[in-house]
Amino acid sequence: MTDNNKKIERIELSTFYVGNALCGLDILQIQEINKLMEMTEVPQAPGYVNGILNLRGQIVTIVDIGKKLGLGETQKGPDSRNIVVSGKGGEHVGLFIKKIGDVVTAFPDQIESAPSNMKGIQGDFFVGVYKTENKLIGILDVERVLGFENE
Repeated sequence: MTDNNKKIERIELSTFYVGNALCGLDILQIQEINKLMEMTEVPQAPGYVNGILNLRGQIVTIVDIGKKLGLGETQKGPDSRNIVVSGKGGEHVGLFIKKIGDVVTAFPDQIESAPSNMKGIQGDFFVGVYKTENKLIGILDVERVLGFENE
């Protein structure tokens, strides 16, 4: 028997580090992960915008997710990457992160509400938290993180 109204049984989370915080995104929200660092500075952009880059003809705004979450500036290093996601209206945004983690299978019924303050991180940027045996993964709310209207 099959049930066409069956709920999603699991979510694949791509995990990454912002500072020492382990965060995750639904893998279906990610367009690509790259290590392009040749950016053009954008005058008078908010402090968390590192710049823009040309990704195969597509302009991508790069956001320092550490600054946006209140964790301080993300330092460029050998493991740093841009996680490219699509925002509203098809705008592409790269989340500049410290390091990529693993892909973790999460079960929706085990995702808990995000506390308002997770170790100094802005909790309202998260849809929830997922606990593994030895880690706590903050699941980012991409639309909220990319909402520049409050800046």
